[in-house]
Amino acid sequence: MEPFASSRTLQVMGNMGSQDAGLWARSLAGDGAAFGALFDRHRDRVFRHAYRLCGNRHTSEDILATAFLELWKKRRKVVLVEHSILPWLLVTTTNVARNTNRASTRYRRMLDSLPRQDEAQVDSGEATYFQSVLDQDVVDALKTLGSIDLHLISLVVFEEYSVNAAAELLNLSPAAAKSRMHRARSKIKDVLQPKPAPPSQFVMEGNGS
Repeated sequence: MEPFASSRTLQVMGNMGSQDAGLWARSLAGDGAAFGALFDRHRDRVFRHAYRLCGNRHTSEDILATAFLELWKKRRKVVLVEHSILPWLLVTTTNVARNTNRASTRYRRMLDSLPRQDEAQVDSGEATYFQSVLDQDVVDALKTLGSIDLHLISLVVFEEYSVNAAAELLNLSPAAAKSRMHRARSKIKDVLQPKPAPPSQFVMEGNGS
């Protein structure tokens, strides 16, 4: 856990991890109620993570559903980190969101190439939804990261897992994970830096030039 994480946070996450392990074992044995309990426990954080990556409420709901479907489909290969299922879910959510964003970009390009008769109606509610949670500039900055770096930032910065735990899940050495974290943070800061305004162009009058 990062140095700013409180002892209370560590205790709560440890308790959740131990409870996850029991629920996951029951899920693997065919207990649907246990899998449902895991869904209820983690769906809000998975949804927030999906929204963090795509910035769209409806798309985030689809990503949430796909992440839990993948959890069940790949249940025999799932790795728990610190006895918790959440890190695996967050990594899967990141992968699903990246694929969704690529497909969405291709779809938008296709639509933009079509002739338009009327301007599309803008859903004002969608424009303000979760505005206090995440700025669109941050969404765009996260999209500039590669897959591994995005996983690291998601797990360590947003979800407050330790660098060592994230490295274990992503098959990195702790040293490599720390180095990538430093570069990823620097890249995000660079992207979020305010861009300087272009210099004003003055028209010189009466100088004969």
